[in-house]
Amino acid sequence: MKNDGFFKLAVIVGAISWMAIFAFVPNVLVFLASFSSTSSANFIEPGFSFGNYARLMDATHLDILLSSLRLSGLVTVICLVTAYPFAAVLARTPKPLRNTLLLLVVIPFWTNSLVRTYAMTAMLNSSGIVNNVLLTLGIIDSPLAMMYTPGAVVLGLVYTLLPFMILPLYAALERLDRRYLEAARDLGASPWRAFWKVVVPLTMPGIVSGCMLVFLPGIGMFYVSDVLGGAKAMLLGNFIRDQFLTTRDWPLGAAASVTLTVLMGVMLLLYWKSAARLGRKEA
Repeated sequence: MKNDGFFKLAVIVGAISWMAIFAFVPNVLVFLASFSSTSSANFIEPGFSFGNYARLMDATHLDILLSSLRLSGLVTVICLVTAYPFAAVLARTPKPLRNTLLLLVVIPFWTNSLVRTYAMTAMLNSSGIVNNVLLTLGIIDSPLAMMYTPGAVVLGLVYTLLPFMILPLYAALERLDRRYLEAARDLGASPWRAFWKVVVPLTMPGIVSGCMLVFLPGIGMFYVSDVLGGAKAMLLGNFIRDQFLTTRDWPLGAAASVTLTVLMGVMLLLYWKSAARLGRKEA
């Protein structure tokens, strides 16, 4: 029994130490660096100023932030519209077939997302599979320029992040009590009205969770923009990387990182409020 107690204590202390050293402390340092300044002699000059956050609000940086939000928002909407019907069908599918479909959803996680992004180039470039099929069918006369466009970036992000939308929606729809839908139909609600008034509110935690899991990574996946968009569609992740590795303006990069973390906190708060509201309604 004493050995079990020591083992549990060692595991807890080890986990807390690991998180403190490799997660908490680095985030605190980034937060402090966001209020500092830079110089030709040092990457970071100690001090306290909101100047870096003010710089994020100038026209150039604000345009990058807003374009990132728009692009990630578009990807989130596409993933939601695509994943919701699939998750609904998946939740009603017999178990043997359901397990097969879930396996197909999970298979992309077996391969690194960067590798899958590079694989997309074989599909979209001028001599790729899509252009060859279209040329063979006679639909087009010359290859389409699909690479290095915003559309390619959106397609790459949707391809990478779609499973993160499907799984939370499936979990919410699988737990949905069908008696609520039967009651709505008995009371005269049309299928569309029953969907909006019953299904959507009851699955809102899954919707918010899926949107959060798609929207936040979509802002920061700079490698998708680099590989498929030729860095023409600048994301906030590209901007943060460039500040740390190219321009060496670490305080500005830290301020952008903190801003991204705050966005994540807001999304988590929305998810918590949605789950709490649903819990009160069910009670």
